[in-house]
Amino acid sequence: MTTGGTTGGPLIRLRGVFKVYGSGDSEVRALDGVDLTIERGEFVAVMGPSGSGKSTCMNVLGCLDRPTEGAYYFRGVNLAGTTLDKLALIRRHYLGFVFQGFNLLARTTALENVELPLVYRGLPASERRKLAIKALADVGLQGRELHTPAELSGGQQQRVAIARAMVTDPSLLLADEPTGNLDSSRKLEIMQLLRTLNQERDITIVVVTHERDVANFASRTVTFRDGRIEKDERGAAA
Repeated sequence: MTTGGTTGGPLIRLRGVFKVYGSGDSEVRALDGVDLTIERGEFVAVMGPSGSGKSTCMNVLGCLDRPTEGAYYFRGVNLAGTTLDKLALIRRHYLGFVFQGFNLLARTTALENVELPLVYRGLPASERRKLAIKALADVGLQGRELHTPAELSGGQQQRVAIARAMVTDPSLLLADEPTGNLDSSRKLEIMQLLRTLNQERDITIVVVTHERDVANFASRTVTFRDGRIEKDERGAAA
């Protein structure tokens, strides 16, 4: 499956993107004319208060929602107006997701959880297992392949979730409050892992967070307010 895009140029471009809910007096502009470019290999933190538009922007970038108006170029192709079926294929082939709640299947092993996206791709069992074992090793979970989520700490569960997101070698990894359920030391471990994956594998990562210390791991921080980008700053990690 291909988007038909070019290999060069920015990975992401939003141009004049609006996302409007309701109408008339009840209209809410969750995104209000957003322009945003993200280059391949960048590590971007998206911040902002509740209701600022950061989660809506994440949903658009992750092909979970479509703009009301404007253009979303992913790998050089404008996805605005794309069918829901096509967006689902793009998510399956090009995107990886990490969530605050881990979203692991409780009764299955770490290995089986990581294999799941490869099942949807139709890969043979032997190839799935090989790729899943490597992905778990890449996040420091050698020897934990047959543990269920209940047998893992919160930090280890999030590592499984990251391995599951990375096993398909996505073009873009989207992490929505990935440290929200972790204590301070585990939070720093997970963010360091994401930064290492960004630097060593050159994968583009976008993290939505409300925590400044989490955002500091990124090389760039985009701050939303009232549906618009208020600030776009290069950080110390750049």
